[in-house]
Amino acid sequence: MKEIILGTAGHIDHGKTSLIKAVTGVNTDRLKEEQERGITIELGFASLPLPSGTMVGIVDVPGHEKFVKNMVAGATGIDLVALVVAADEGIMPQTREHMEICTLLGIAHGLVVLTKIDLVEEEWLEMVQEEVAGFTRGTFLEEAPVVFFSALNGQGRDDFIAQVDRLGAAIPQRTASGLFRLPIDRVFSMKGFGTVITGTLASGSVSVGDQVMIYPSGITSKVRGVQVHNQGVQTARAGMRTAINFQGLERETVNRGDVVAAPGTLTPSYMLDAVLNSLPGNEKSIKNRAKVRFHTGTSEIMAMVVLLDREELLPGESALVQIRPETPLSLVRDDHYVLRSYSPVRTIGGGWIINPIPEKHKRNRDNVLQQLSALTAREPEKVVESQVRTRGFEGCAYRDLRIMTNLAEKQLDQILQALMSRQRILQVDKDKRTFVHQTAFEALQAKAVDHLRAYHAKNPLRQGMSREELKSRLPAAMDVKLFTLLLNHMIRQQVLAQKEDIVHLQEHQVSLAEDQQSVREQILATYEQAGLTPPYLKEVCQTLKTNERQARQVVDLLVKENLLVKIKEELYYHHAPLAQLREKLVDYLVRNEEISTPQFKDMTGASRKFVIALIEYFDNIQLTLRVGDLRKLRKKPTA
Repeated sequence: MKEIILGTAGHIDHGKTSLIKAVTGVNTDRLKEEQERGITIELGFASLPLPSGTMVGIVDVPGHEKFVKNMVAGATGIDLVALVVAADEGIMPQTREHMEICTLLGIAHGLVVLTKIDLVEEEWLEMVQEEVAGFTRGTFLEEAPVVFFSALNGQGRDDFIAQVDRLGAAIPQRTASGLFRLPIDRVFSMKGFGTVITGTLASGSVSVGDQVMIYPSGITSKVRGVQVHNQGVQTARAGMRTAINFQGLERETVNRGDVVAAPGTLTPSYMLDAVLNSLPGNEKSIKNRAKVRFHTGTSEIMAMVVLLDREELLPGESALVQIRPETPLSLVRDDHYVLRSYSPVRTIGGGWIINPIPEKHKRNRDNVLQQLSALTAREPEKVVESQVRTRGFEGCAYRDLRIMTNLAEKQLDQILQALMSRQRILQVDKDKRTFVHQTAFEALQAKAVDHLRAYHAKNPLRQGMSREELKSRLPAAMDVKLFTLLLNHMIRQQVLAQKEDIVHLQEHQVSLAEDQQSVREQILATYEQAGLTPPYLKEVCQTLKTNERQARQVVDLLVKENLLVKIKEELYYHHAPLAQLREKLVDYLVRNEEISTPQFKDMTGASRKFVIALIEYFDNIQLTLRVGDLRKLRKKPTA
């Protein structure tokens, strides 16, 4: 069975509730105060089976200006609007504001109902018709049918039902393939059922037994029962007026404006990137950082509007903005919203969300404005690619892409596969399904090359930089897996080379300048002549009157070439005398099995400071094994 949602709109006391009662038999004014005062305060609900078999869920909204926030909550999620205008009064202030709200919420289908026709003469009725035609000209109701209705005698009831049936046939059925989301418009407790919430199921589906989460609080519960049009069902789908009761959920923990969804599928955010349309009829411009009442779904939140490219938004203008609500909201791309001024309260604009989980933006930045402009694209593939690009080096997880694109899982999978096959995006983490845009990957490569080139210029005698040092110089937001992917790619492309933990540009070759070659020969000769009692490196630099930094680079190179051996910090030996000492030590231990420190001192002819360093060196390279105060030869000595 096809399901659509119809909502009423119009000025107070123009007969919205009477119209719904006449076509459904239900008085949607359920509160005692509403019935005593004769006005609608809260949202009212009814249902209407159409001749074609389509079932219509009806949301009756209040018309009084004090209850516009309730009207916005009810108008969210409707497919079809019935704009009600009393024939004896014509277009009134809330008629205009309700029409503006419906337009801002993206409602595209509807009809006009002229009520109380029994109270006016034919000539007056014609005048009201002309007024309504002028009012709706250029709007989504310009070609809409007009129904003449009287609650007194029921005239127009059948025509209303027929027109709704005809219009409903042209409204596409909502699919249940998206994320399950149900904005809550009513919460109450019922004996034997516990906490019950109602709302229009915005997308996806929900079944008895499902685990759900209340956003933004993060409270979880289990669906105990589901009703659609007061009938118990196993599953409710997108577009249905739905009531759900939960297992073990306290009434006080849930409020109108909260959203029910599957656990972990939505992300509460204090930032929202959006397109904002200022109403042409505004008396004032919308200033940067204006405090506003932000209506979306069924919620009303105080928020600040940050204009990203100007100081004020004039009436009738549109702009890219960042909305910063005072409490977090869990939205998805394409959600519509309405702005009302803080004081006096008046609808001033609205639009749609282009990124529900953005970073905080600085104003008047060309790159930010370019990114946001790209996000306004309507082609799904462009939206996906643009959203991945906005995340830069950090990458974009699949879970975030679901709400950043508002695409069904199957469609999103196909688009991601197509973008990867064209090398527009790369998958960095297969487990988390994280993606990075090719432009960010290329920028990382360029940064890595720049850092290595600068390092080689500063340290020409070093082979390269450690992997960890290179990673520390790249953006902190970069994932470890992305860094590994980057290195492997650059090595395959022969841009980089790696030896053990050291990476360097493929083109880099360690080479000595003429003055460095001279220093090299002097240092090597100094250590060779010193034998087993070499000077410390600082003493070498002082003796040769050479630059210490340059000398250290030369010594590092000599160590890599195995011409010098580093025994400990600042103490180096020429490889030849050290090799001769090793042979003596091995020969002695083979014959005598053990050696004491004094015996080793006699073997070297060196002072104690050298003897201790040398014997510990042979321990460290696992040639000898210390047993008490003696050393023995290891069975399998290593070089």
